Amino acid sequence: MQDQLNDQQLRRHEELRELREHGVNPYPYSFDKTYNSTQILSGFTDETKDDWANVAVAGRIMAIRRMGKASFCHIQDATGRIQTYLRTGDIPNYEDFKLYDIGDIIGVKGYVFRTKTGETSVHATELTLLCKSLTPIPIAKEVEDEHGNKTLYDAFADKELRYRQRYTDLAVNPQIRDTFVKRSKIITAMRRYFDDKGWLEVETPILQPLYGGAAARPFTTHHNTLDTTLYLRIADELYLKRLIVGGFEGVYEISKNFRNEGMDKTHNPEYTAMEIYVAYKDYHWMMEMVEDMIETIAVQVLATTELTVGEQQISLKKPFKRISMLDSIAEATGKQLRGLDETQLRAIAKELGVELGPNIGAGKIIDEIFSEKVQPNLVQPTYITDYPVEMSPLAKTHRSEAGLTERFELFINSQEMANAFSELNDPIEQRDRLETQAQLRDRGDDEAMGLDEDFLNALEIGMPPTAGLGVGIDRLVMLMTNQDSIRDVLFFPQMKPQV
Repeated sequence: MQDQLNDQQLRRHEELRELREHGVNPYPYSFDKTYNSTQILSGFTDETKDDWANVAVAGRIMAIRRMGKASFCHIQDATGRIQTYLRTGDIPNYEDFKLYDIGDIIGVKGYVFRTKTGETSVHATELTLLCKSLTPIPIAKEVEDEHGNKTLYDAFADKELRYRQRYTDLAVNPQIRDTFVKRSKIITAMRRYFDDKGWLEVETPILQPLYGGAAARPFTTHHNTLDTTLYLRIADELYLKRLIVGGFEGVYEISKNFRNEGMDKTHNPEYTAMEIYVAYKDYHWMMEMVEDMIETIAVQVLATTELTVGEQQISLKKPFKRISMLDSIAEATGKQLRGLDETQLRAIAKELGVELGPNIGAGKIIDEIFSEKVQPNLVQPTYITDYPVEMSPLAKTHRSEAGLTERFELFINSQEMANAFSELNDPIEQRDRLETQAQLRDRGDDEAMGLDEDFLNALEIGMPPTAGLGVGIDRLVMLMTNQDSIRDVLFFPQMKPQV
């Protein structure tokens, strides 16, 4: 191992050895903190200094300034940074502090005071090494010229390295923690919204004998004891509907789903979704619920419904615009697609310059035209409604327009945020739809759904009229935190293996 260490790492290993020889345990079991940095910096005043005569703080050393018999260092905890002052004679192990480095984690006990320059600091009376860092962390250097212009050097800014070493990223770029704090608050606000309405949070299987509920390719695995193939779920839908059949009138799940597909700025093979199903409702009701939920979350988490996303100003204030898929295509292209067969749709796609695969059906052709000609322009929240039957095998047939279903997708900033149906609960029609999906699979569409006999049996038991919804949590967080890549809202995104 020693042969693989660089000079800085070798020096730190030598410091570790010396500290152990001095009787120091460089990795103790605990430290009793009493305050964090923000509590001290916001609470300390000259009038209240007696209340701050005995504090204990802990954090990672981010800067050291040694001055012989005294030193200053800045430590960083989960809330921010605070300066500590250490002086020989005040702490018995001051000499050991010479063996400490940037990146080490320390505990400091002492009293709060204000330095001659006015900086609130902790004067150490006890110093404890809590963790010796053996690999240096990258520390940015800020240089200010004579005109007051600041330049940052050596920042830990390489995107790929930040994703691969999120622990380092969080340590040296603490401002990115705000994105993940907001992510947690967004999920909490969504959960509270549902719970307040009396809907039940549930858990359904991740390993499934049949995958379904979406058009996607699954990850496949094998269970040795049962000697059977299992799939990582691509959606929660079919299991949550089984619970509606069983008598629950509102169930939801915030879950990890898995799709064996490509990766880009809005797709990760492992992602977080929320699905909810409410009995006796339809997709019109669901549109009203979704826009109210999103507005509520924005107000609770961001204290505003007006967002700046990239160069766009987006309002999350309800109501959201509604337009059917076919009308949106006609509006964008001047082409009316109602009533056209596959041959006619292919001709229009070619005329519009939309490339198509040879094995897709009429519904997928319409979807491809929509994706290229309409979706990029859907910046403000917009419900696209009434999708072709072929694209929506689990949605109810439209009550007034043949060939369509009662389905909507919500688009914001050109991205799909939510997908919802008036759920199909006719078991005979559902079987016909899934058999059509099987035929599409035979034609080469590897994202078409399979036939789930147990789900069909559940529908034959009887499911009430139901509205269902799926929301992409990662994309909602991207929107509300102004991030343009899903990797920036995932602690540990999937990465290509390093060679």
